[in-house]
Amino acid sequence: MEVEQDGFESVDDQSAMGALLDTMIETGGVSICLSTPEADPEPIVLMEQYPGEALVMDLSAVSHLLHQLQAGDSFFLRGQSQGKVIRTTLLELTETRHSGGRFLCTSSYPDALWVLQRRESFRAQLRIGMSVAVRVIEEQGDSVLGELRDLSQSGCQVELPLSASGLLTQSSSPLRLEFTFPDGTHFAVDAEARHQQTDAEHHLLRVGFELVDHTVDQSRKIWYFVCEIEREATRYDKESEVATRQSSPLFTAQGMDKSEQDQVGRRELKHYATPAARRLVKVAAYLDAQLLLLTQGSDIDSRQLSLNADRIISLHEEDRQALLFASRCLSLEPVLVRHGIAVAIHLLDWIGGDLPADVRKALVASSLVHDLGKALIPQVVYTAPHFEASHLEALSEHPGLLLERLKSCQWLSQSVAHSVIKGINERMDGSGYPDRLGGTELGELARACAIIDVVEAMRRDRPDRPAKTTQEIYRYLLSHPEQFDARWVKRYIDHFKALPVGALVRFSSEQLGWIVRLDGEGAPAEVVLTEQAVAPLRGTLKYSVSGDVTERLGVPKRELAVST
Repeated sequence: MEVEQDGFESVDDQSAMGALLDTMIETGGVSICLSTPEADPEPIVLMEQYPGEALVMDLSAVSHLLHQLQAGDSFFLRGQSQGKVIRTTLLELTETRHSGGRFLCTSSYPDALWVLQRRESFRAQLRIGMSVAVRVIEEQGDSVLGELRDLSQSGCQVELPLSASGLLTQSSSPLRLEFTFPDGTHFAVDAEARHQQTDAEHHLLRVGFELVDHTVDQSRKIWYFVCEIEREATRYDKESEVATRQSSPLFTAQGMDKSEQDQVGRRELKHYATPAARRLVKVAAYLDAQLLLLTQGSDIDSRQLSLNADRIISLHEEDRQALLFASRCLSLEPVLVRHGIAVAIHLLDWIGGDLPADVRKALVASSLVHDLGKALIPQVVYTAPHFEASHLEALSEHPGLLLERLKSCQWLSQSVAHSVIKGINERMDGSGYPDRLGGTELGELARACAIIDVVEAMRRDRPDRPAKTTQEIYRYLLSHPEQFDARWVKRYIDHFKALPVGALVRFSSEQLGWIVRLDGEGAPAEVVLTEQAVAPLRGTLKYSVSGDVTERLGVPKRELAVST
């Protein structure tokens, strides 16, 4: 990082650039500006990055600029990231693709980023998996425990329970903030609450504190903490070479070795097949980390579950078919993780559209974690050569064990959580678990969940059977009306169609391709070709055929079962 003038810095470190661009991708607010003096910035969507290689953006909103850009006119991008104003070096378009009514464009990767910031105002934000406890103490000794969300030289933001509002209003003198980092480092400083925002949905109070009366030594320590938080956040956000970047010592948890640290929230995004799949990896990283934390005695992280449910809903609103296909592109993730994501996405797409926002969010959140309780039961259940009655009894415990760990999620509808997490394993004839409910004892949501769960499970290999095609799954459901509500089975088939998004199909031209989009009649509207009957990863896919699929590829002959 090289300082050019007061407040301006040129950042050319690949990991730092990757972290800044990642935040711009996730938070939006990016503008494009031609390099000509009279040009004005215009909003676009920055979709993804390939560090050192390319940026991918949606320029549909500025299609009037495409002629100039395709002719070679240079431009730069501008946005905000981590509390800083960011501007790229000059870029040029290298590819333009018109797909689904959108202009998806690729540009060169910036040589550097120009960053406008002042040390006093630079704010380091904590990312998923980073946790710093903050105890807020008033003069009489009363205190409340919260979690640090960001830190700057002059202040910080802390998330506190709603009950903290009384402590904040009754204190007329500065409060004491005591920080505890994962490695056991403690730091205390005086502060005054300057603003607060209530998040009723998550039962949280977000409080902005100004740090006051700190010594020179404290100032040096605060800046050290700011830099180390930024360093660790960069490690979490970096798309490649993640495992080689050294962790901040502040975030090396006591009692956890490096291999455990490295598996929390780190992924090689370059292997994932689509932009939506790469964005889903953040959800997968959270679920993977949550699995580990559950086995160590922790509850479900209420804040992160809320954020990741919102992320799924946002991606679905943006492009539902892209998200459905992305759920088939997560074969690198643990089975429980990708199963939970696929169930959440398909349940949202099927029945979530007409639900109130809070119910829809509870539906997605409960679906994401519905199977994580399996990490809490004896693992012999999954390794025993024969499944016995004692194993079924142990398996039946996982929904209840998970619900116990959801008690801190006060925003989550308990009725929805119970219907999903327990009802998903029940059957109409009472042969399911954990409560052996059946018939009229099962609500409509539980009946729908059971179908989604079985479909997603049967699409994947198991030790006792290979993955099944869509038609094989449909035949199984229709031939077991005593277990699955036939009304809901028909609704599922009508919604997702005979060859759904994510099916691998051999066409009459003998070409093999993944169905990425369907038209209004349920026919393939976009297909990505492949030569391998394996789960879709970036290296296994060729090019996309859209619009005239039947004319170019012929009619679908048969589906191939591939475990995804």
